[in-house]
Amino acid sequence: MDEIDEIRAFNRFYTRELGFLSRSYLGSGLGVGEVRVLYEVAHAAPATARELAERLALDEGYLSRVLKGFERRGWIARHADTGDARRRRITLTAAGGAAMAPLEARSRAEVAARLGKLNADARAGVLAGAVAMRRGLGDPDLPAPPLTFSDLAPGDAGWIISRHGALYAQDEGYDLSFEGLVAGIVAGFIRSRDPARERAWVARSGELRIGCIFCVRESDDVARLRLFLLEPAARGRGAGRKMLDLCLTFARQAGYTRIVLWTHESHRAACALYASAGFRMTSESPGVAFGQAVVDQTWERAL
Repeated sequence: MDEIDEIRAFNRFYTRELGFLSRSYLGSGLGVGEVRVLYEVAHAAPATARELAERLALDEGYLSRVLKGFERRGWIARHADTGDARRRRITLTAAGGAAMAPLEARSRAEVAARLGKLNADARAGVLAGAVAMRRGLGDPDLPAPPLTFSDLAPGDAGWIISRHGALYAQDEGYDLSFEGLVAGIVAGFIRSRDPARERAWVARSGELRIGCIFCVRESDDVARLRLFLLEPAARGRGAGRKMLDLCLTFARQAGYTRIVLWTHESHRAACALYASAGFRMTSESPGVAFGQAVVDQTWERAL
Protein backbone atom coordinates (compact mmCIF):
# COMPACT_ATOMS: atom_id res chain seq x y z
CA MET A 1 0.00 0.00 0.00
CA ASP A 2 1.53 3.34 -1.04
CA GLU A 3 1.08 6.65 0.77
CA ILE A 4 -1.93 7.68 -1.32
CA ASP A 5 -3.71 4.38 -0.63
CA GLU A 6 -2.91 4.79 3.07
CA ILE A 7 -4.60 8.20 3.24
CA ARG A 8 -7.60 6.93 1.28
CA ALA A 9 -7.91 3.94 3.60
CA PHE A 10 -7.83 6.29 6.60
CA ASN A 11 -10.60 8.40 5.05
CA ARG A 12 -12.80 5.34 4.53
CA PHE A 13 -12.19 4.15 8.09
CA TYR A 14 -12.75 7.59 9.61
CA THR A 15 -15.99 8.33 7.77
CA ARG A 16 -17.39 4.90 8.62
CA GLU A 17 -16.37 4.94 12.28
CA LEU A 18 -17.78 8.39 12.99
CA GLY A 19 -21.02 7.78 11.16
CA PHE A 20 -20.47 10.25 8.33
CA LEU A 21 -22.08 7.87 5.82
CA SER A 22 -25.39 7.81 7.67
CA ARG A 23 -28.34 9.73 6.20
CA SER A 24 -29.08 10.98 9.71
CA TYR A 25 -25.98 12.12 11.59
CA LEU A 26 -26.22 11.16 15.29
CA GLY A 27 -29.95 10.54 14.84
CA SER A 28 -30.56 14.25 14.20
CA GLY A 29 -32.48 13.87 10.95
CA LEU A 30 -29.73 15.96 9.30
CA GLY A 31 -26.94 14.81 7.03
CA VAL A 32 -23.35 15.41 8.06
CA GLY A 33 -23.06 18.26 5.51
CA GLU A 34 -26.06 20.04 7.02
CA VAL A 35 -24.66 19.65 10.54
CA ARG A 36 -21.31 21.05 9.37
CA VAL A 37 -23.01 24.11 7.92
CA LEU A 38 -25.00 24.65 11.11
CA TYR A 39 -21.82 24.34 13.18
CA GLU A 40 -20.05 26.92 11.01
CA VAL A 41 -22.90 29.40 11.34
CA ALA A 42 -22.95 28.84 15.10
CA HIS A 43 -19.22 29.25 15.71
CA ALA A 44 -17.85 31.57 13.02
CA ALA A 45 -18.35 35.26 12.43
CA PRO A 46 -21.51 36.16 10.47
CA ALA A 47 -20.85 35.42 6.81
CA THR A 48 -22.61 35.64 3.48
CA ALA A 49 -23.74 32.47 1.73
CA ARG A 50 -20.85 32.82 -0.73
CA GLU A 51 -18.32 33.21 2.07
CA LEU A 52 -19.73 30.12 3.77
CA ALA A 53 -19.48 28.16 0.52
CA GLU A 54 -15.85 29.20 0.10
CA ARG A 55 -14.99 28.49 3.73
CA LEU A 56 -16.52 25.02 3.63
CA ALA A 57 -15.60 24.24 0.01
CA LEU A 58 -19.28 23.51 -0.73
CA ASP A 59 -21.26 23.82 -3.94
CA GLU A 60 -23.26 27.06 -3.73
CA GLY A 61 -26.43 25.39 -4.99
CA TYR A 62 -26.27 22.70 -2.32
CA LEU A 63 -25.51 25.30 0.37
CA SER A 64 -28.44 27.43 -0.77
CA ARG A 65 -30.83 24.49 -0.33
CA VAL A 66 -29.42 23.75 3.13
CA LEU A 67 -29.77 27.38 4.24
CA LYS A 68 -33.35 27.61 2.95
CA GLY A 69 -34.16 24.51 5.00
CA PHE A 70 -32.65 26.14 8.09
CA GLU A 71 -34.69 29.30 7.46
CA ARG A 72 -37.91 27.28 7.27
CA ARG A 73 -37.06 25.80 10.67
CA GLY A 74 -36.28 29.26 12.06
CA TRP A 75 -32.67 28.32 12.80
CA ILE A 76 -30.94 31.15 10.92
CA ALA A 77 -31.63 34.78 10.09
CA ARG A 78 -30.20 36.98 7.35
CA HIS A 79 -29.25 40.59 8.05
CA ALA A 80 -28.10 43.38 5.77
CA ASP A 81 -24.38 44.05 5.95
CA THR A 82 -23.80 47.45 7.57
CA GLY A 83 -21.15 48.19 4.95
CA ASP A 84 -23.16 47.01 1.95
CA ALA A 85 -26.94 46.60 2.20
CA ARG A 86 -26.93 44.30 -0.84
CA ARG A 87 -24.98 41.67 1.11
CA ARG A 88 -26.86 39.48 3.59
CA ARG A 89 -25.01 38.00 6.52
CA ILE A 90 -26.24 34.82 8.17
CA THR A 91 -26.54 34.38 11.94
CA LEU A 92 -27.87 31.67 14.20
CA THR A 93 -31.19 32.27 15.96
CA ALA A 94 -32.05 31.11 19.46
CA ALA A 95 -33.96 28.21 17.92
CA GLY A 96 -30.88 27.32 15.87
CA GLY A 97 -28.75 27.38 19.00
CA ALA A 98 -31.23 25.09 20.73
CA ALA A 99 -31.01 22.68 17.77
CA MET A 100 -27.19 22.79 17.70
CA ALA A 101 -26.54 22.29 21.41
CA PRO A 102 -27.65 18.64 21.70
CA LEU A 103 -25.82 17.78 18.47
CA GLU A 104 -22.58 19.13 19.90
CA ALA A 105 -23.17 17.32 23.19
CA ARG A 106 -23.83 14.00 21.41
CA SER A 107 -20.81 14.46 19.16
CA ARG A 108 -18.54 15.11 22.15
CA ALA A 109 -20.01 12.13 24.00
CA GLU A 110 -19.42 9.89 20.97
CA VAL A 111 -15.77 10.89 20.68
CA ALA A 112 -15.26 10.66 24.46
CA ALA A 113 -16.66 7.12 24.42
CA ARG A 114 -14.22 6.08 21.71
CA LEU A 115 -11.24 7.67 23.48
CA GLY A 116 -12.37 6.11 26.75
CA LYS A 117 -11.71 2.67 25.31
CA LEU A 118 -8.02 3.50 24.81
CA ASN A 119 -5.19 3.52 27.33
CA ALA A 120 -3.25 6.72 27.97
CA ASP A 121 -0.51 6.00 25.42
CA ALA A 122 -3.00 5.10 22.70
CA ARG A 123 -5.04 8.26 23.38
CA ALA A 124 -1.92 10.40 23.20
CA GLY A 125 -0.97 8.76 19.92
CA VAL A 126 -4.42 9.34 18.39
CA LEU A 127 -4.47 12.99 19.46
CA ALA A 128 -0.91 13.62 18.27
CA GLY A 129 -1.72 11.98 14.95
CA ALA A 130 -4.85 14.09 14.50
CA VAL A 131 -2.91 17.31 15.14
CA ALA A 132 -0.03 16.18 12.92
CA MET A 133 -2.42 15.49 10.04
CA ARG A 134 -4.12 18.86 10.40
CA ARG A 135 -0.80 20.66 10.58
CA GLY A 136 0.78 18.69 7.76
CA LEU A 137 -2.15 19.38 5.44
CA GLY A 138 -2.14 23.08 6.32
CA ASP A 139 -5.33 23.50 8.36
CA PRO A 140 -5.62 27.30 8.71
CA ASP A 141 -7.80 26.93 11.81
CA LEU A 142 -5.09 25.11 13.76
CA PRO A 143 -3.31 27.59 16.05
CA ALA A 144 0.42 27.25 16.43
CA PRO A 145 1.13 25.54 19.77
CA PRO A 146 3.42 27.34 22.21
CA LEU A 147 7.17 26.71 22.03
CA THR A 148 8.74 25.58 25.30
CA PHE A 149 12.31 24.67 26.22
CA SER A 150 13.05 22.36 29.14
CA ASP A 151 15.84 20.28 30.65
CA LEU A 152 16.11 16.57 29.94
CA ALA A 153 13.18 14.53 31.24
CA PRO A 154 12.59 10.76 31.21
CA GLY A 155 12.17 9.62 27.61
CA ASP A 156 14.01 12.59 26.10
CA ALA A 157 17.36 10.83 25.77
CA GLY A 158 15.94 8.02 23.69
CA TRP A 159 14.14 10.49 21.44
CA ILE A 160 17.33 12.52 20.91
CA ILE A 161 19.31 9.44 19.90
CA SER A 162 16.55 8.07 17.67
CA ARG A 163 15.84 11.32 15.82
CA HIS A 164 19.51 12.08 15.22
CA GLY A 165 19.97 8.63 13.76
CA ALA A 166 16.86 8.77 11.58
CA LEU A 167 17.18 12.35 10.31
CA TYR A 168 20.89 12.19 9.50
CA ALA A 169 20.44 8.85 7.73
CA GLN A 170 17.64 10.39 5.69
CA ASP A 171 19.28 13.73 4.92
CA GLU A 172 22.98 12.90 4.84
CA GLY A 173 23.14 9.14 4.33
CA TYR A 174 24.95 8.60 7.65
CA ASP A 175 25.28 5.01 8.79
CA LEU A 176 24.55 3.46 12.20
CA SER A 177 27.87 4.64 13.63
CA PHE A 178 26.47 8.19 13.88
CA GLU A 179 23.60 7.03 16.07
CA GLY A 180 26.19 5.22 18.23
CA LEU A 181 28.18 8.45 18.58
CA VAL A 182 25.09 10.36 19.67
CA ALA A 183 24.16 7.62 22.16
CA GLY A 184 27.62 7.87 23.73
CA ILE A 185 27.42 11.66 24.02
CA VAL A 186 24.00 11.54 25.64
CA ALA A 187 24.95 8.73 28.02
CA GLY A 188 28.11 10.55 29.10
CA PHE A 189 26.18 13.75 29.68
CA ILE A 190 23.62 12.00 31.88
CA ARG A 191 26.29 10.17 33.89
CA SER A 192 28.64 13.02 34.66
CA ARG A 193 27.12 16.41 33.85
CA ASP A 194 28.05 19.39 36.02
CA PRO A 195 24.72 21.23 36.40
CA ALA A 196 26.47 24.52 37.08
CA ARG A 197 28.40 24.41 33.82
CA GLU A 198 26.53 21.99 31.53
CA ARG A 199 22.96 22.02 30.28
CA ALA A 200 20.64 20.46 27.71
CA TRP A 201 17.39 21.83 26.32
CA VAL A 202 14.58 19.96 24.60
CA ALA A 203 12.29 22.14 22.50
CA ARG A 204 8.60 21.27 22.37
CA SER A 205 5.76 22.54 20.26
CA GLY A 206 2.88 21.85 22.58
CA GLU A 207 3.53 18.28 23.74
CA LEU A 208 5.56 17.36 20.65
CA ARG A 209 9.36 17.25 20.83
CA ILE A 210 10.82 19.24 17.94
CA GLY A 211 14.49 19.84 18.79
CA CYS A 212 17.40 19.85 21.22
CA ILE A 213 20.74 21.48 21.97
CA PHE A 214 23.50 20.77 24.52
CA CYS A 215 26.12 22.98 26.16
CA VAL A 216 29.00 20.93 27.64
CA ARG A 217 32.36 21.72 29.23
CA GLU A 218 35.39 21.62 26.94
CA SER A 219 37.77 23.27 29.44
CA ASP A 220 37.50 25.80 32.27
CA ASP A 221 37.20 28.63 29.74
CA VAL A 222 35.67 26.91 26.71
CA ALA A 223 32.18 25.46 26.23
CA ARG A 224 31.18 23.14 23.41
CA LEU A 225 27.83 23.22 21.63
CA ARG A 226 26.62 19.70 20.79
CA LEU A 227 23.63 17.79 19.42
CA PHE A 228 21.83 20.75 17.89
CA LEU A 229 18.80 19.33 16.08
CA LEU A 230 15.50 20.73 14.83
CA GLU A 231 12.78 18.66 13.19
CA PRO A 232 12.27 19.68 9.53
CA ALA A 233 8.56 20.40 10.04
CA ALA A 234 9.40 22.84 12.87
CA ARG A 235 11.87 24.97 10.92
CA GLY A 236 11.04 28.53 10.03
CA ARG A 237 9.38 29.45 13.37
CA GLY A 238 12.50 30.75 15.07
CA ALA A 239 12.88 27.74 17.39
CA GLY A 240 16.45 27.07 16.24
CA ARG A 241 17.57 30.61 16.99
CA LYS A 242 15.86 30.53 20.39
CA MET A 243 17.68 27.30 21.32
CA LEU A 244 20.98 28.75 20.16
CA ASP A 245 20.42 31.92 22.20
CA LEU A 246 19.60 29.84 25.29
CA CYS A 247 22.83 27.92 24.87
CA LEU A 248 24.93 31.06 24.41
CA THR A 249 23.34 32.81 27.39
CA PHE A 250 23.91 29.81 29.64
CA ALA A 251 27.54 29.45 28.52
CA ARG A 252 28.17 33.12 29.23
CA GLN A 253 26.54 32.97 32.67
CA ALA A 254 28.44 29.76 33.51
CA GLY A 255 31.72 31.64 33.16
CA TYR A 256 32.98 30.45 29.79
CA THR A 257 34.77 32.97 27.61
CA ARG A 258 34.50 31.06 24.33
CA ILE A 259 32.23 28.46 22.75
CA VAL A 260 33.14 26.03 19.95
CA LEU A 261 31.30 23.52 17.80
CA TRP A 262 32.01 20.87 15.18
CA THR A 263 29.85 20.41 12.11
CA HIS A 264 29.98 19.44 8.45
CA GLU A 265 30.00 21.78 5.49
CA SER A 266 26.83 20.13 4.12
CA HIS A 267 24.79 21.47 7.08
CA ARG A 268 24.35 24.80 5.32
CA ALA A 269 21.24 26.02 7.14
CA ALA A 270 22.84 25.41 10.53
CA CYS A 271 26.07 27.08 9.42
CA ALA A 272 24.14 30.15 8.25
CA LEU A 273 22.48 30.31 11.68
CA TYR A 274 25.85 30.03 13.44
CA ALA A 275 27.26 32.84 11.30
CA SER A 276 24.27 35.09 12.05
CA ALA A 277 24.81 34.45 15.77
CA GLY A 278 28.43 35.65 15.65
CA PHE A 279 30.29 32.37 15.12
CA ARG A 280 33.14 32.18 12.63
CA MET A 281 34.62 29.12 10.98
CA THR A 282 38.19 28.54 12.19
CA SER A 283 39.12 25.33 10.36
CA GLU A 284 37.91 23.12 7.53
CA SER A 285 39.20 19.79 6.21
CA PRO A 286 37.87 16.92 4.07
CA GLY A 287 37.40 13.50 5.60
CA VAL A 288 35.26 10.39 5.81
CA ALA A 289 32.75 9.89 8.63
CA PHE A 290 29.64 7.79 9.21
CA GLY A 291 30.01 6.12 5.83
CA GLN A 292 30.15 9.38 3.87
CA ALA A 293 32.71 11.78 2.45
CA VAL A 294 32.43 14.93 4.54
CA VAL A 295 34.05 18.32 5.05
CA ASP A 296 34.68 18.84 8.77
CA GLN A 297 34.34 22.36 10.08
CA THR A 298 35.12 23.96 13.43
CA TRP A 299 33.29 27.14 14.39
CA GLU A 300 33.72 29.34 17.45
CA ARG A 301 32.81 32.67 18.98
CA ALA A 302 33.81 34.73 21.97
CA LEU A 303 31.33 35.12 24.81
